[in-house]
Amino acid sequence: MGKRPTILDVAHHAGVSKSTVSLVLQRSPLVKAQTAELVRKSMADLGYVYNRAAAQLRSGGVGLIGMVINDLRNPFFTEFAISVQMALSARGYATIVSNSDEDADLQAQVTGSMIEHGVSGLIMSPAYGDATGALFDRIARGGLPCLQMLRQVDQRTDLFPFASFDYSAGGRAATRALLASGARNIAFVGGVEGREITQERLSGYLSEMRSAGRAPFVLYGRASRAFGRDAAKVLAREHPEIDAAICFNDLVALGVHSGCAEIGRRVGADFQLIGFDDIEESAQVYPQLSSVSCDIESFGSYTAYLMAEWLEKGNKPAPEYRAPVRLVTRSSSGGPDR
Repeated sequence: MGKRPTILDVAHHAGVSKSTVSLVLQRSPLVKAQTAELVRKSMADLGYVYNRAAAQLRSGGVGLIGMVINDLRNPFFTEFAISVQMALSARGYATIVSNSDEDADLQAQVTGSMIEHGVSGLIMSPAYGDATGALFDRIARGGLPCLQMLRQVDQRTDLFPFASFDYSAGGRAATRALLASGARNIAFVGGVEGREITQERLSGYLSEMRSAGRAPFVLYGRASRAFGRDAAKVLAREHPEIDAAICFNDLVALGVHSGCAEIGRRVGADFQLIGFDDIEESAQVYPQLSSVSCDIESFGSYTAYLMAEWLEKGNKPAPEYRAPVRLVTRSSSGGPDR
């Protein structure tokens, strides 16, 4: 990442004085419209970001952090956002949080607005889509610290460090547990085909199934309860030999749980089930849902630490980090309710 452009760079590029650029930034009526447009074009060409929050931070004020989350309807991402926000608040930062709703165009819009309002840094659990590449290019031009958390959509981890969980290890642990409990035909249910996050969670399952000499069966679909509920019926009707499932996340698993109840298939007895993420509801349904647990609260605090260290001390995070996971076994896969 090159040197971040300054007001002086903009002034030189536009052929105006530093004070003129400052007046444009303040939306002063003293600057002619043609001159203001010329200055704004230079800002765009250079990737200049007017960062009020960074200036406040240097003078001992409160820094402003932008956080863009792909799906705040999912309790897993909500808990992550809350954990980050609370940890940043404890260090004196204010946080703006936006939900991109898995829409890359909306993500570009809200992130652009945050940049224009002077955030010191960005924390993104990004949505996938065509607009994402151009967005990260814009962030790179502006030299703004930006973390990719939980999902990686840009391969330039030297510019945009990435941190998530060891989902592959979670998939392996879940598959081994089901095989050990007597399951013979295990499906992987949920996740959009072709997405890296789906492949991460799927890879451990595929590896263990190959090692055990078992044929894998994957049923792709949206990471939602509705898909999981429909999947339970499809499996029972069209693939009755499937006697267990690992789900892309707990929302899908809870949907499968509900669908099995609807058709009279007993979770834990007739059909074993494991989810991913271990959201709070997993331990509140009956039978309780086994899940690959991610310590999202600690991960959120760690995210805040990474951003603060980057801003305050210039300590850029390592390009990639994977936090450990653990399997929590409950009665949906043969373990005890707790």
